[in-house]
Amino acid sequence: MTARGLTRRASLLLPLVLTACGGEERTDFPALRYTYLPPFRLNVANVQIDQRFVPSGMRPDVSHLDPAPPVYALRQMAQDRLVAVGTVNTAVFAITNASLTKQGDLITGEMTVELSIVGPDGGRLGFARADVSRQRSGSTDNLRATLYDFTKAMMDSMNVEFQYQLQRNLAQWLMTASAVLPPVQAQPLSMPPGQSQSLPPNAAPYMPPPLPPDSR
Repeated sequence: MTARGLTRRASLLLPLVLTACGGEERTDFPALRYTYLPPFRLNVANVQIDQRFVPSGMRPDVSHLDPAPPVYALRQMAQDRLVAVGTVNTAVFAITNASLTKQGDLITGEMTVELSIVGPDGGRLGFARADVSRQRSGSTDNLRATLYDFTKAMMDSMNVEFQYQLQRNLAQWLMTASAVLPPVQAQPLSMPPGQSQSLPPNAAPYMPPPLPPDSR
């Protein structure tokens, strides 16, 4: 067989070799975004993000190998879902834990976030905290893909837990879309006889209550 024939045969066998070795390494890691989820409309003037946790970057920390590091995913969740619709006070979203470690074949992730409502004087008016933890054991041949999928699953849990804690502890600071509209001034539809106040335009005239049915 000629050298050309051997080269062609080797190229045909290459995909089989890659499959036997675990397949081609995955390289497509879309950014984790949460705009598809309903936003939290907060009765505050602004939202601040406070990153209080900084990964060490040293073993057993592996967050720097993650295409979507947990601390960035949590910041993105806050940016996508927390919306200020009020005129006073501040919502402070604090990331206090976003660890991702690997020891042997065991991957451990922990996330903790806090949301505080702070008044103009600096006093805390409301508070909620959400915690999520997760572990995975097994083969990690494609570590970047494993960490990405692991973080994505943790963030799915965090979005659920965060919403639960906000509705449980900060319900009075959550506003619906209709709650931020200017209040409608109620106009009386009628007034009793003899009242001298003028009726607003197009107001319905006063109608006396119906008489009781004849008891005879």
